[in-house]
Amino acid sequence: MITEHDGSSLATRIAHRMTPAVIQAVRARAEATGGCLQPVHLTGFRTVTDRAGRVLDHTAGVVYAPCGNRRESVCPACSDRYAADAFHLIRAGMTGGKTVPETVADKPRLFLTVTAPSFGTVHNRPATRTGRRLPCRCGEYHHDADTRLGTATDPEHYDYQGSVLWQGHAGELWHAFTVRLRREIAVAAGIRAKDFADHARLSYAKVAEYQRRGLVHFHAVIRLDGPAGPEDPAPAWADNALLEHATRAAVENTRVTRTLTIDGNTAKHVFTWGQQADIRPIRPAHAAEPDDGEITDRALAGYIAKYATKGTSTSEVPDRPIRSEKAIDALDVHPHHRRMITTAWALGANTDLAFLRKWAHMLGFRGHFLTKSIAYSITFTAIRGDRRTHQHLATLEAAGADAGTVLVVNHWKHTGNGYRHHEDRDIAAAIYEGKRQQRKEKLDKEAQP
Repeated sequence: MITEHDGSSLATRIAHRMTPAVIQAVRARAEATGGCLQPVHLTGFRTVTDRAGRVLDHTAGVVYAPCGNRRESVCPACSDRYAADAFHLIRAGMTGGKTVPETVADKPRLFLTVTAPSFGTVHNRPATRTGRRLPCRCGEYHHDADTRLGTATDPEHYDYQGSVLWQGHAGELWHAFTVRLRREIAVAAGIRAKDFADHARLSYAKVAEYQRRGLVHFHAVIRLDGPAGPEDPAPAWADNALLEHATRAAVENTRVTRTLTIDGNTAKHVFTWGQQADIRPIRPAHAAEPDDGEITDRALAGYIAKYATKGTSTSEVPDRPIRSEKAIDALDVHPHHRRMITTAWALGANTDLAFLRKWAHMLGFRGHFLTKSIAYSITFTAIRGDRRTHQHLATLEAAGADAGTVLVVNHWKHTGNGYRHHEDRDIAAAIYEGKRQQRKEKLDKEAQP
């Protein structure tokens, strides 16, 4: 039995503390954050006064705000909110809405997936074209939950250094790809590359997803606009066939070359995409059934939004930076991922690669998980600003105030994070699960004929 220093049992302490009044207070705070498991504590006050100086509403003390972490492994509630925002951001760029014109749905659009090269054989579940399962290179048949999937079959001959170096330069490789793609589109259209901006504009949104081998691959929505952006019709010569041809050429020809000094040895390193590139046209959801290889815009928005919240959870690595080499030894991770973390930490001792220590917990990847070009669609800032405005107006309405005739003074400071007691966290988790189940039932009902 776990006991307190005064000898009382843990169960007795919980029963004493969780009175109806305490439960009601904890539930109210958890409801206010949507079931956030790592709420931000803000201490201070908010005062609403009218033009005559009369106080219409005054709130003081400690309030909880959502942590806003996008990782499902850290906070499922805030991860859900991030996924919903990502869905609207991505879909607005494909179908319009939220200040984006609906005509974007008629423009050339593709869904692209690019992967990392091979750095050695890994455990997998190969199959024939008919779906018949084949044995792995190790001679075994792996089940889908086998933790060895994606890990090196021969760790001593796997190129861990090459994989971590590629991962650390993946963001630069994507940038080089977008530059190359503009050039390939210009060539296909018969215009000069330097004149591309006068004829068209490339817009995209991409998300990074970890594969089981610990390396990221990128999923991206690519759209071709007129030079002014979403409001401008695409050039007459632009269609999906041209965009697909240019995209394939850009994937095959993109190179990033860096001269790096590692352990006193200076050499050139060339980073490219892997051979597995998937390019599919995007068809509007209201159109006829997609042809082979096509995908609807609504399905795609949900697909990408889901991966924007996964973080490193599929790679079984920590959610926070590593502070020392000893911390690596204490990690409860697969040996394959530990080798990648250790390699990133060791490479970070070199001046050219010092950034790898900061991102060792991410297996060397230092990019954002969801990025977009400026003109693709709205921003997360705009979406969150709309939500804050809605909540602000609802608060004023509850106080019987008019937003145009009141003065709102907020004075808050950060004083902590999370819950002090496990039972408080359990209540928040239950509230989140209830809200999630309600959303699921609503979606299931809407999907019924």
